[in-house]
Order: sequence, then C-alpha cells, then structure tokens
Amino acid sequence: MGAEAAVSRIRALRRRLLAGAALLAVLPGAALAQTTVPVEVRVPPTPVTGDDGLSSDALYIDAETVSREGDVITAYSAEDRLYARFQGHTLRGRSLTYDLARGDGTASGDVELTDPARNTVFASQLELGSDLRAGVAVDFATRLANGASLMAATAVRRSENVNELNYALFTPCPICDADGNPKQPSLSIQAEKVVQDEELRAVLYRNAVFKLGGVPVFYTPFFAHPDPTVDRASGFLVPIFNYDDGRGLSVETPYLRVVSPSEDWLISPQFNTRVVPFVNLQWRRRFADGTVVARGGYTWARNFGNFDLDGDGNAESNVDFGDRTSRSYFLAHGRFDPSGPWRWGFTAERTSDKTLFDRYDVQDPYQDNGLYYGDQRRLISQLYAERQTERSYLSIAAFSIQSLRVTEFNDITPALNVFEPDGALPLVAPLIDARWEPAQAILGGRLRLKGSAVSLYRDDYFGSPVLRPGVIPTGSTAGLPGVDSRRVTGQFDWRRSLTSPAGIRYDVFIDGRLDAYSVADLPPLPGLTDETITRQRATLGLDVSYPLIRHLGGGADLILEPMGQISLSTDPDLDARIPIEDAQTLELDESSLFRVDRFPGYDLLEGGGRMTAGLRTTLRWSETRSASLFVGRSMRDSKQSGFLVQVPDDPARLYDPTGLARQTSDWVVQGDFRPSDRVRGWGHATVDASGDVRRAEAAVDSRWGRRNLATVSYIIDRSNPLNGPLNRNYEFVQLAGQQFVHGNWGVTVAGIADLERDLITRSEVGLLFDDDCFRIEVGYRRDNTRVRPTGPSDGVFFRLNLATFGGSGYGSNGLR
Repeated sequence: MGAEAAVSRIRALRRRLLAGAALLAVLPGAALAQTTVPVEVRVPPTPVTGDDGLSSDALYIDAETVSREGDVITAYSAEDRLYARFQGHTLRGRSLTYDLARGDGTASGDVELTDPARNTVFASQLELGSDLRAGVAVDFATRLANGASLMAATAVRRSENVNELNYALFTPCPICDADGNPKQPSLSIQAEKVVQDEELRAVLYRNAVFKLGGVPVFYTPFFAHPDPTVDRASGFLVPIFNYDDGRGLSVETPYLRVVSPSEDWLISPQFNTRVVPFVNLQWRRRFADGTVVARGGYTWARNFGNFDLDGDGNAESNVDFGDRTSRSYFLAHGRFDPSGPWRWGFTAERTSDKTLFDRYDVQDPYQDNGLYYGDQRRLISQLYAERQTERSYLSIAAFSIQSLRVTEFNDITPALNVFEPDGALPLVAPLIDARWEPAQAILGGRLRLKGSAVSLYRDDYFGSPVLRPGVIPTGSTAGLPGVDSRRVTGQFDWRRSLTSPAGIRYDVFIDGRLDAYSVADLPPLPGLTDETITRQRATLGLDVSYPLIRHLGGGADLILEPMGQISLSTDPDLDARIPIEDAQTLELDESSLFRVDRFPGYDLLEGGGRMTAGLRTTLRWSETRSASLFVGRSMRDSKQSGFLVQVPDDPARLYDPTGLARQTSDWVVQGDFRPSDRVRGWGHATVDASGDVRRAEAAVDSRWGRRNLATVSYIIDRSNPLNGPLNRNYEFVQLAGQQFVHGNWGVTVAGIADLERDLITRSEVGLLFDDDCFRIEVGYRRDNTRVRPTGPSDGVFFRLNLATFGGSGYGSNGLR
C-alpha cells in the first residue's frame, strides 16, 4: 500500500508540473505554481518592473489546483486560501477565475485584495475589472492605508472614477482593539448609499447617520467629505465654537479651497451674536524654491468693550463706542532658498487696532517668522537676505516694528489703556552682520572675524533705558525728536585649546574690537553735540576646566567640572551719548557667564580685569536618569556705573537691571533633573549679593499612564527696586494638564496666576474625550488679562479634532 501511495503522489505531482509547463509555454512572462506546497518552476528571465520581481504582464498563483481552458485560468484551494500576485496586487481567496486575454476575473470565498498603495479590500465575492480593481463586490469592506475603514453590503464600480456602495458604513477609527478583537468604532457614518468619486476626490453620502460609540447623534440627507486617500481637498473644516462676553456666541466656519498641490486658500468668517461678523482669510503658496503665507482679517464695526460712559468709576460691559470704520490686520511671511549660498525672505505684519487680536480672538498672531522676531505683542515687518558657506556668513536686513503693548493700564475702563507709541520704536535700515573663519589654523588656534553695521531712526523721543542717565533731560520732553544712531563694528576673536596630561583643559583667547558711532538729534543739553564717537577694546584671557568623574555603585556616575576664567581688557569707554538699543535685556546664565561679551548686542561692553568661576555637578544613574547643578559668579576690578539706569518710578534714582554693575556679579544658579523617562524639570535663578532672588524661572513636566500629563512653570522678576505704576516686576505660575478618569474620558485644566497682583489671569477647565480617532474638549474659561479692552471675560470653548475629516486648526502640512 505504501508503494502504491507513493507512486500515486508522484504521478499527481508530474501532472501538476506538466500543466504548469504547458501554461508557461503558451503565456510568455506568466508564472503559475499549483501544489499544496509551492513548487518553483524556472523559466527564461523576463523584464522585471515590480518590487515583487514580476514583470508587468506576469501572473503568479499558488493554489491546490490550477487548470486552464483557452485564455481562462481557474484556481481553487479548499483548506488554505489560494495566493495570487500580479501587477503589484496580491489576492487571497478560495477560488479564482482569471481571463488572460481580457485581464479580468472573479474571486470568491474570504477574498482579500491588496493594491500597491497597501489599501486592502475584503469581500465574500469579488469581480475584478481589466484594471485589476473591484468591479462588483458582495459583503464589501476596505481598509485604507491611513487606517480608515469602509464597509457595504454591495459595492459596484460604475465607471472609471465612480464607486457606489449600498448600505455602507465609514469610520476613520480602529475597528479592532489591541488584541485584534472587534470593537465598536468611536465615530462612524452609516448611509443608505455612498458614492466615491475619484475625479471629485470626494466621498458623497445619502441619508447619512453620524454615530458616536454606536449611538446615533445626527442625521443629514446629504453629506460629503474628501476621499481619505487625498492629502488635501476643498471643503469645510471643523467649525470653531466659542463664547465671549464681548462678542457673545461666536462660530467660525473655515472653508479650505485647494487650488493646486502647491496652493490653497482658507476663508474663515466669524459670526458673532453681539457684534458684526469678522472675516479671516489665508493664502498659502509653495514655489520651487520657497513658500509664501499671507493671512488677514477685516470687519466694518465700532469698538466694543468695558467703558465708563457715565464717569462714575463703574465700567459698563460690552459697550459699543467710537465710529464705525474699517478694522483689519495683515500677517504675511515668505522665505526663498534657491540653490547656492544665498537665501532671502520677508515678513509683513500690521493691524489697524491695537486690541483687534484680543477682541476677535485671532489665532496665533505673534509668530516667529523671518530672520528677526517681534516679541510678544509686537509686530515686525522686515526684508532680509542671507549668504552662508562653510566658512562665512552674511546677513542684510531692514525692519520696522508696530507695538501693541500697554504702557499705562486703566483698571476701571480697560478700553482706555494707553499703548506704547510706534514712533518710539526705531526704523532699522540696514542691519548688517558678517562672520568669516579661515580654514587653516592660525598660530595653532581658531580665528574668527566679525563685522556689524546698523542705522536706526526714531520719530519720537524715548528716554531711559535707551538714553543713559547723563543725557536725559530733567524737564519736559514734549516735542523733542527721537535720537538717531549709526554704528559700524569690526572684531576679531582668536582661541586655542590645549589639554594637559592630567586632563586639564586650557583655552587661551584674544579678542579685539573697534566701534564707530554717529549719533544725531541728542537732547538739547549743555555739552551734547552730534558727532562721531569711536571706542576700542582689547582682551587677553584664559579659560580653565577640569572634569572629574567617579563611578558609583549600580552603574551611576558622578561628574564634577570646576571651571574658571581670567581676562584682562582695556577700558571699555562707555560714552553716555551712545544709545543702548540692542543690549537692554541680559539673560545671565551658565552659557553667558563665561563670554567675553555677556551683553547680547554691541552697545554695552565690559572691560578691565575680570575673574569668573563656576562648578557644574552631574549625577547620572542611567541613560535616561540624571540631575545636574551649576553655580557660578564673576568678579571684576572695579564697578561699572555705566550699566545703571533710571528707576522708572523715580528717575532721580539708579539701579542695576543687569547684575553686572557691581564688582561682584549676581550668583548664577542653574540645574535640571530627569528622575525617570516620564518626569523632567529645570530651573534657573540669579541671586544678588544679599541673597535675594533677582530673577528665577523653573518648570516641571510629567507623564503617567498612557496619556496623562501635567506641566507647571514659575517665573519671577524682582530686578526693579521700587514699586509704582511703571514697575515692571512680575511673578507668575502657569499650570496645564490632562487626566483621564474612565477609558477615553478625562478632564483638562490650564491656568496662569499673577502672584504680583494676587489674581488668576487666565483659567480653563474642561471635559475631554480622546481616542485614536478624534478629540473633543468642552469647557469654561475666564480671561482677566488687563490688556483686554473688554475687561474680564467669561466664555465657553469647544474644540474638536477628527481623524480624516480634519480638525479645528489649520496647519502648514500638505503643500508640496
């Protein structure tokens, strides 16, 4: 019996091989294997065009039985599903009939068809057209490459571009849990009929029912959204709902118009119940070597806000005042980077009203675009060009600034806040910065040459801290012109590093600098004349550092790195006639403490003898767990009274906002810690000689569970020694976090507390639902910021982001 069975198996295998050989002989380029265990049949090589090794006209079938009558191939597998591969497609099923001449076929029995884009179609029965796409499908289901699923009782391909599905269900959400078991999708659309129009690049629904977690929540006789395979398509985005005391109920309905793969428009009108509508418009265009983004808004309306109409000291809420007029904003930026070392760009930022962004809640008006940035509540318009090579850098720019900052707050009537005048801010044209380093070492060290030039023009007079105490008039400054200045600077910096056998690192450096200033329109004080002012400084110094490491138990390391610097410089010659335009703000920290020029700009510089010391300690007990602390301080041979400025509320008194005017600088304390991969924090502080904290900033953020997170930050500034209406000291705590309490349901909180005024300036609390498909936030917020013309504002917010359909925001992705 065993011999007879063996002979039978050999004869069956011989018949299968002969059948396959006959098919190969009559079908050039087609390969078929038909055994329970695949058998490789070698044929003469054919041109390979696909990643799977098959040519465009090749067909591979792995099945239990395969037969052919004329041009029709029939395959069948009873136990394991057959496998077919052709033109980048793969197909599995129980049976397959394929017409070689017409290029179409029929498959049945747990059919699974995957195209080259990894989109997969499932069906109990499937008819394939000549383009190898489903013509008719029963019990149809498809899983797209982006994770969305589409199911229907039947599916019919009506034409080249139109697919029709009957009794269909669409969901962008997962339909299986992490273990592969079926689950109810979080969001789905069920419809009587769904038409996928590939020419329109849209999916159209008839009698559609929206379901959340399987519960019907909304019905519409007609609905449409972009085809999930489309990166971007024209249509309405998710609306933005809001409530504000000044505007009332607000609904923003963004509509995206896609002109081409490299250009689109976003029209986003805002409809309000208490004030007239406000229209936002954005245009984006990508060119071959750059991008331009322009956005703006417009309305024809009166001002509104909290206003004391009766003069009784009590502001009435939501009062319309002033003339009805055009109110608008314009924000644009562009950057072009053609081949070669040059690139250029621009920003154009202006608004008609100082409080327009606050009144209408314009999204993200203060962005960092371009070569130079306008800080919070300042807009910058600039034109710039850069040239960069491996050894050199050159930038040329010109810009002007519009300020939206409040200089005097009116706590009773916020609509009467006094803003910083634009004429007090300079027009900068041009600003030039250049650097060059030779490729070869100079005297064994690195040489760097720098150059800088700038011209600044002011319309209005502006005193401290731009003008030094010696040139500020004591009487009225009304009618005085703004001071204009021009500067040219040349500088060289040479540095050489040496390391001793003991591991001590020495850095010898030499620095030389020459400045030339031309100052005009100085205040009319005795001895002040417009003339050219020159100054120079030469510095010789040495940096020393000696890192020490000790290996502790358990794989931990302790690293101690003492560091010091000693430098000798000529007298800096701080002429009081030179305005301080670019060095008003100094961030004294670990990185700046050891610099030759610790001020960020050129107008202030240090000189004389100076010694700086610091110690950095780092404890590292794993790849992701560490803590470090730095403490340092600088000493000099004499005081620098030229760093002192007037106290804003008492001009007769001077104070040091930099921490560098005394012979000993402020202490710099800086650290960070990461006890786990889910918790991290950092802090920085400057402490004066008496132990008082002048400035400090700290932050901690943590994550727990899968999506729970929280961030807490603290910042304080106590550099101004006198309280008063012009005092700019501040102290804030900011908190943000989210906690899931049951499944995908959670709460979110955010807030900013002004500890200086004992007031919560902004706060939000909301309920959220978040899964892999969409995120919804609904909550309450209050805004107590003093800059708002409407005063304290309460409102309800609604934020929605949906997979596939788009979100309530509009990002920059998608342009090609």
